[in-house]
Amino acid sequence: GYAYGGTVSGAGEIMHGKMSQIHHDGRRLFKGLPNPFDAIRYHSLAVESDDLPSELEITAWTDNGITMGVRHKEYPVEGIQFHPESIMTKVGKDLLQNFLDA
Repeated sequence: GYAYGGTVSGAGEIMHGKMSQIHHDGRRLFKGLPNPFDAIRYHSLAVESDDLPSELEITAWTDNGITMGVRHKEYPVEGIQFHPESIMTKVGKDLLQNFLDA
């Protein structure tokens, strides 16, 4: 979101090596994935959902509403704020395959 003018700020809780349930919209990267699914996080910053640029939409979020995914409404650009490559993110390979298929 920052590259398009959004605000990035402290996430409130440092999430280095911590697991969260990720809820999602079921489209593109998230097609066919369980909803929610567990994913590992390694960050202390997050995109502010109430300051998201109009050309972006939220695609994934945590139980407490922290943005975990955004998508450009017109271009094939997506971003996520968790680690699909981690062995702790059980659906990671499926998510990465969705990325390759998109």
